[in-house]
Amino acid sequence: MLQIVDYAELTDTGLQRRSNEDALYASPPVFVVADGMGGAQAGEVASGIAIDAFAGGLPSTGSAEERLAAVARDANTRIHELASADRQRAGMGSTLIAAYLDGDGVAIAHVGDSRAYRWREGELERLTRDHSLVGMWIERGDITEEEAEEHPQRSVITRALGPEPNVDIETQTSPARPGDLFLLCSDGLTSMIPDAEIGALLGSGGALKEIAERLVGEANSRGGRDNITVVLFRVGGGADTATGEQPAAGEADAAAQADEAGVTQVGESAPTAAEVRAALAASQPAAAAQAPAEAGAEARSPWLVAPDATATDAQVGEGEGRRTIPPRPPAPPPQPRRRRHARRYAFATFVVLVLVALGVGGWLASRDVYFVSTTPDGFVAVDRGLPYDLPFGVHLYSTVFRSGVAADELAPARRATLLNHKLRSQSDAFSLVRDIDAGKLTP
Repeated sequence: MLQIVDYAELTDTGLQRRSNEDALYASPPVFVVADGMGGAQAGEVASGIAIDAFAGGLPSTGSAEERLAAVARDANTRIHELASADRQRAGMGSTLIAAYLDGDGVAIAHVGDSRAYRWREGELERLTRDHSLVGMWIERGDITEEEAEEHPQRSVITRALGPEPNVDIETQTSPARPGDLFLLCSDGLTSMIPDAEIGALLGSGGALKEIAERLVGEANSRGGRDNITVVLFRVGGGADTATGEQPAAGEADAAAQADEAGVTQVGESAPTAAEVRAALAASQPAAAAQAPAEAGAEARSPWLVAPDATATDAQVGEGEGRRTIPPRPPAPPPQPRRRRHARRYAFATFVVLVLVALGVGGWLASRDVYFVSTTPDGFVAVDRGLPYDLPFGVHLYSTVFRSGVAADELAPARRATLLNHKLRSQSDAFSLVRDIDAGKLTP
């Protein structure tokens, strides 16, 4: 049976982020990387929740894949409930890549574009597929891997923990051999270094800690646009010697490390926003979906409480004797009055239905438009819907992405252009904010 003979982990803020939203967990036989999104006050919270879920241990029953997926679903529920309860954290989420050594295989669960690789006898194999727009286009043959590396939408993911109440966790088990080296990483590494060069660094020899430092250092040397997190672990067969290209670290030391390991340092602190991340753009928080319905209810209520003018006329001046007025004709039979009431109510109902139809139509139309805004704490964000606030606290929009860039960091001219509430398509709004977030557009 295989065992973990060595492992190392490292996380770094990168050169263009103010804080670290990545988080990791390394406690053999379980290893996890989570890449948060939603800004410093949300992204690091989301990734931290994911890590905490795995730190609590796996269920005792089920296959290795089922146990990993169960913890991932629990993390998704926790993140989603917290985001739904706190508007400042609306849209927050996290990617996930988790691995568990089980017998002669490594079970993997993943969501988003954090990746798992296996280095074996000089060959690097990517074990996971990205849940992203460009990943989907690659699978369909619309673009190549090389084109995806420079595509403006490469950071838009289609699946993450948190944005939706339920998420599809992709699982698999990869066969392992003594000497195999596994890498888990966030996109801060893979967006800066091509797979071929990652393989060369994994085969460069030395202790795993040194290899981790080389990987992070190389990503930073190329710009370090995002937080960078790597987890490395090598498997061996008891007394067997590792057969890979690199010398394995001492197995006795690794056993001691495994006994002592717990939750590893989660980095210097928080943000990434490199990815949702338009999956997230596909996400619809419950609170945002309810707001238009509430607006419709308010529009109907004045018609329901309108006074009955006919009843008021019937009560005026009877038996007062203070002025001369011609005698009233006999009161009309009740049937015509009922007809008048019926006509009034029918008209009111018709108007209400028209208003509801217009409101629903406007709400549906607003689902396909986006605009750039700021969050209550001053960070540039993407909102879905129309930039209008109605009475009683009803908003026709909801925040679907929160960047790591504060609005007051932008030059006045840039800020005025960016935050003019111009209605945009989903891709246009996300591209604009992500380019600023990634440093492609100068503040």
